[in-house]
Amino acid sequence: MEFSSTAPTNGARLPLPLANDLLQSVLDVSLTALQLWRPIYEPDGTLTDFAFDYLNPAGQRMLTLPAEPGGTLLTHFPHTVETGIFAFYCRVFETGEAGRYDVNYQHDGLDNYYHIAAQRSGALLVVSFTDTADHGRSAVEQDLRESQAHEQAALTEALRQRQRLLSVFDEAPGMIARLAGPDHIIEMANDAFRQTFGFREMVGRPYREAAPELAGQPFFDWLDEVYRTGKTHYGNEVPALLDRTNSGRLDPGYFNFIYQATRDAAGAVAGVLIFAYNVTEQVLARQQLLQLNQGLEIRVREHTQAALAAQTEALSTARHQVQEREAFYQVFEQTSALIALLREPSHRIEYYNPAYQRLFPGRELRNRTIAEVAPEAAAQGLVALLDGVFQKGETHFGNELPFVVEQPDGQPAKTSYFNFTYQAYQEDGQTAGISVFAYDVTDQVLARQQRAAQQLELEQLFMQAPAPIAILAGPEYVFRLVNPAYQHIFPGRELLDKPLLTALPELTDTPIPALLGQVYQTGVPYVAQEMPLMMARQDGGALEEIYCTFSYQAHRDEYGAVDGVRVFAHDVTEQVRARQAVAASEQQALDLARELTAANEQLSRTNADLDNFIYTASHDLRTPIANIEGLVYALLELLPATAQQATEVQPLLHMMQSAVERFKLTLAQLTDVIRLQASHSQPPETVDMATLVEDVCADLAPLLTAASPQLVVDVARCPTLSFAPRNLRSIVYNLLSNAVKYRDPSRPVVVELRCHCTETSTFLEVQDNGLGLDEAQQARLFGLFQRLHSHVEGTGVGLYTIKKIVENAGGTISVRSQPGVGTTFVVALPA
Repeated sequence: MEFSSTAPTNGARLPLPLANDLLQSVLDVSLTALQLWRPIYEPDGTLTDFAFDYLNPAGQRMLTLPAEPGGTLLTHFPHTVETGIFAFYCRVFETGEAGRYDVNYQHDGLDNYYHIAAQRSGALLVVSFTDTADHGRSAVEQDLRESQAHEQAALTEALRQRQRLLSVFDEAPGMIARLAGPDHIIEMANDAFRQTFGFREMVGRPYREAAPELAGQPFFDWLDEVYRTGKTHYGNEVPALLDRTNSGRLDPGYFNFIYQATRDAAGAVAGVLIFAYNVTEQVLARQQLLQLNQGLEIRVREHTQAALAAQTEALSTARHQVQEREAFYQVFEQTSALIALLREPSHRIEYYNPAYQRLFPGRELRNRTIAEVAPEAAAQGLVALLDGVFQKGETHFGNELPFVVEQPDGQPAKTSYFNFTYQAYQEDGQTAGISVFAYDVTDQVLARQQRAAQQLELEQLFMQAPAPIAILAGPEYVFRLVNPAYQHIFPGRELLDKPLLTALPELTDTPIPALLGQVYQTGVPYVAQEMPLMMARQDGGALEEIYCTFSYQAHRDEYGAVDGVRVFAHDVTEQVRARQAVAASEQQALDLARELTAANEQLSRTNADLDNFIYTASHDLRTPIANIEGLVYALLELLPATAQQATEVQPLLHMMQSAVERFKLTLAQLTDVIRLQASHSQPPETVDMATLVEDVCADLAPLLTAASPQLVVDVARCPTLSFAPRNLRSIVYNLLSNAVKYRDPSRPVVVELRCHCTETSTFLEVQDNGLGLDEAQQARLFGLFQRLHSHVEGTGVGLYTIKKIVENAGGTISVRSQPGVGTTFVVALPA
């Protein structure tokens, strides 16, 4: 018999082409339930449900439904999917082969064992069924019911846990997505992930196509690397530009994330799993956390409302949801992220994935509290954090938190670092527990700490380096580091933390900005040699031409991208100017050398002429002076004794004799000056100092007898001296005679002569306690014919002679004196 697909129009009667009262009566009194179902198709031809067209009285009694219940199979009996009834109906209708199905149905308000028979009739599916409510339960049926009840309970619990995992997945604040294949097709994405991209349609599309704004950023390259190698990639506070509003406007953000490879049954890489957290607020001073939580609650409410509105559509895809739940469960089981579900205020562990178990090797976790299985977590304050989240319902974000875990078998404790969230989840409007999402970032933290230590050490080396060094950050070339040597080039200018052209505006129209831009864009170093620049060394100072030899090198961040320029510079202004001065004066030097050569030749001729004149004058004057001296003596013999004793005559005679003596002494010392010019040629000899001093004292005997000085001679430290004997004797003679001549008549005379040696010099000192000299007298002391005391006879040639002898030998003579105290002469001769 065939039935029309037209819906019934009155009461419980069927619209049958051959309807008659007998058939209607049979259906009405039948103890077997009868249903008519009309198939429902998707536009693509997929059979997705059956519409409820008719139910006879027996069926109404068994199912407690009216004759025309309306709706569909899955709206009235959604559990027909998991019990296999829906699949049985689809198979019978699509194949046209009648079939029978027995099932213990304990869902949707029903609890009975049903015998179901189904057959297609034209465009309808005819189903008859009976229950066993009025029959005793056989042992086989009872065992089957118990078995099905256990299976149903296990399935219900599994679905409940997987539904909870799916709920946690959807509501997680972290961004989670699963990509498949080398094109990174987005298979699943939670709300947080889709929200980051403005809730645009993403599932089923390649990631590059779904998020085109990421092109040119490194994320796709990292995904390709993970898919190619299978190695997990970690990102910490990575900047990203995203189109959050689907308007083409890119907004900046920062993210912590993991890219982890997923594998198929054969172990080959099948795709990539993404776990990510938006940490923009933490990076930007980690503010406005409350606003983010409020936004999260709003999104959860919106998601709940959207989920309720989409309930009908969700029911039509029940099978797909079951598969997704299984997929989510497998995602949690396979991921390297640590995931756990904690229940009740005591934080009892209800679910944990293998990665979480690996954090506590050898410990039993299930149905135990965190405080029981991990007492170190309580000691480190993590249980207190969980208490706060459970009580307040506010999500807690942890960033690179160190966690010390005790290890089994006496092994040392292990310190790891984690990024994590503690988020409360709700049941019946009350906080039921906390979901834990965490991933190990120890390698990144240790690597960054090592990089930071290396960077600090490098900066310390920069600051201590004698060469000028600076680091310019960003495209504005801000002075991030300036070592003292670099600052020394501009001693009066503030450089640190200022852009280059703000700190040194005179560089604006120079080649420097273009050179820096070239290095910043290409990463290729640039070296300049002695570049001239007009710059001021002080703020507001005058511009001057400065020459610099420098190199620019790209400075890179931890990802290898250029983020600044390192400057190594040398101020070579003085060297360049000196070289220019030398080059400019080379000809002048040559001309001056020629002039000096001519002048030296003229001076040599003049000196020779002068020597000849002095020698001739002293020689030619000796005879007239001798004649005058003879006439004076003849006059003394001719004058009577009474005339010589006359008051007017005696002083005149004395003055004549004194003038003759001074004239003779002057001629003698002029002769000594001439001899001094030739003293260079006198060869040095080994002179015994004690013997030389004794000879000089013998020559000075009349003077020493008259003055009766206390003479102290100490030459034990240099008993011999290599020097021209005549010249050395002249030095000792003049210094000792002057020390006695210029004595202070008010106190006993004390004269000391000392000699000592070093590796490079021999020192001869003569010290007295005589009249002494003031500073003006000391300045004139070694001049030719300088006499500083008129009461002592002399010509002022002796000290001049000594100075020339000493300087001709490559030595020096100096004096220390104080009026009324005494004088010390120090002669330093080369060893």
